[in-house]
Amino acid sequence: MALAIGPAVIAPPAELPDWAAKSVDLANPRLGARALYASDDFFAEVARMLNPEPAQFIPGKYDTNGKWMDGWESRRKRVAGYDWALVKLGVKGVIRGFDVDTSHFVGNYPPAVSIEATVADSDDVETLKAAQWTEILPPSSLGPSRHHLLESTSQAAWTHLRVNIFPDGGIARLRVYGQPTGGLEQAQADQLVDLIALENGGRPVAWNDASFGSSVTALLLPGRGLNMGDGWETRRRREPGNDWCVIELGAPGIIEKIEVDTAFFKGNYPDRCSIQAAYVRGGTDQSAMTQSMFWPVLLPEQKLSMDAVHAFSEQIAALGPVTHVRFNIFPDGGVSRLRLWGKPVR
Repeated sequence: MALAIGPAVIAPPAELPDWAAKSVDLANPRLGARALYASDDFFAEVARMLNPEPAQFIPGKYDTNGKWMDGWESRRKRVAGYDWALVKLGVKGVIRGFDVDTSHFVGNYPPAVSIEATVADSDDVETLKAAQWTEILPPSSLGPSRHHLLESTSQAAWTHLRVNIFPDGGIARLRVYGQPTGGLEQAQADQLVDLIALENGGRPVAWNDASFGSSVTALLLPGRGLNMGDGWETRRRREPGNDWCVIELGAPGIIEKIEVDTAFFKGNYPDRCSIQAAYVRGGTDQSAMTQSMFWPVLLPEQKLSMDAVHAFSEQIAALGPVTHVRFNIFPDGGVSRLRLWGKPVR
């Protein structure tokens, strides 16, 4: 008798420390990240490990090699050694740490993991095997079915990772939290680029609320939103005021065009939005957040509508080069993407 397939069990999200919450998942396939190779992925292919969706467990689901698992899982090792995988990051970046998630792996998780990194121009597996690797996460103990938030030991920027599991087993998800570097060096002097795109080094600095949707980071992802959960959405405001987020540009630049995309937000889009901006010299994220209340207006309040791309150019004030923006929504709601098209200032 065939086993009945039960409803999927979704893994709970990680409680992220500040260094992870204010970082970008450099291993997100939507940024171009890819799993390139695994020494063994007999039970579950290595590409699943980078899926941006939470890991799930489906009772009763099997494939030709055994129990279907949502992640990377190697077979039981019967010889000396350990299993490992090669991962290309979506963009080159400084890595602050990792979430090595063993959700749903109970009797088949690896007892330990370590991670090495390198900088390479090629994704060729044989070339990467021969590359010089630097350990940025020393061997660290893992437990069953849980998130492991582990900090990197390196402050350098990297392009590829080698994930080692000792000796075998399964990892549901790997998140690589860090900050993209570069991305705008090759831009032509007269070329308009998205100055806050994740791939260009843009990053969220602070926000007052992100109760729904993905996170403020989703505002900066490539492409349009996939659904209403793929954006920044705040709770329903029950008091005076408005919601906001502060974003650092990938490089100082002069903003010439702004796009506010409310894709999929229909009964919960903001009524209006505005943007303030400044050239910030020195200080910290905390000080930038505090000062942002008094920054000059780059884009005065503009009316928004449901499920649409709103483009603004003539309404933009001539503030010159800026490094940070404060995106205000009135009074609350959800925005899918924010684009700040402009020219970097060398």
